[in-house]
Amino acid sequence: MTDRQTAAPETVEESRLTVALLAAAALAWTGAMLWSARATITGRADAAMEVTSTAYALPGAVTADLVAGSAVALLVLTLISARRPLGPTARFAVATGTGLVVGLLSAIPIITINTAGTIYAVVGGTVAAAATIGGALAGLRIPSVIAAAGAGSIGVFLVGFVLNLFQSPVLDAFGADDTASSAQAAQWFSYSQAALSGLAAGLIAYFMLRRRAGLRWPLYALAGAGPGLLLVTGELLARTAGAEVLELAGKVSELEQTVQQMLSSARLNNGLIVVFVGALTAIFAVGRTLGPARDADDEEPQASSSSSETAYHSNS
Repeated sequence: MTDRQTAAPETVEESRLTVALLAAAALAWTGAMLWSARATITGRADAAMEVTSTAYALPGAVTADLVAGSAVALLVLTLISARRPLGPTARFAVATGTGLVVGLLSAIPIITINTAGTIYAVVGGTVAAAATIGGALAGLRIPSVIAAAGAGSIGVFLVGFVLNLFQSPVLDAFGADDTASSAQAAQWFSYSQAALSGLAAGLIAYFMLRRRAGLRWPLYALAGAGPGLLLVTGELLARTAGAEVLELAGKVSELEQTVQQMLSSARLNNGLIVVFVGALTAIFAVGRTLGPARDADDEEPQASSSSSETAYHSNS
């Protein structure tokens, strides 16, 4: 019997096709975010606009690199494990090293914008740290959960992308007329996006994991909450490792400082909503597949009654 057959359901590696597609999608997402950030930053006319554009692009690039680091590391682990099993220490080292490589490559498009200043070095270091952390997460011995969380994160990104394409009609549907109603409509839009993103994360996690027989329901919840946890982690990284960028953007004007604070709070709140909605959705989805539990105390009298009837007919 092979190691794959004897391993617990949560420790069985994902198929190479699944992780390859996941890694390709994550790299495409990261590449698009980095290209968009570079194009936006370099297209600004003055230094102040460059700083604010960098602050706006930082959280999205960090979250994308978290997913890319974990997805590529998971692919490398799957390819290596197909040839030889890896122990916990070796698995963690390979995953973290892979994430670091992804992070260093991701930092190049940002750092090369202007090598004389420190702001882009800070951004490059932050995205490199994000990819490294993502790779380290892939080293955990729950590859199916990591893959499901990564797929859910891409689903969350797609939900946000589609909703933002139709942002104007949606805001009008929420009653955006004057300044006050527009602010309230924007808040409702943000909450709706977070709820739909959490719903997508939970459903994707469930459909990714339902092939694993014997998988425990808390792991479904963890996979459903995974995309939200990555969003929260990305926001915390932006606030800590990328704090200098956000501080510089806040010094441009009082209005910009207020906007940065509002956006930061909104991103954190949305991430927490995705965590809870995603976890609950995955739990409800797997709960619907569980049959009603049979009471052992009820089964025992029925068995005794059947035995008595059999004995009676035999004596007759």
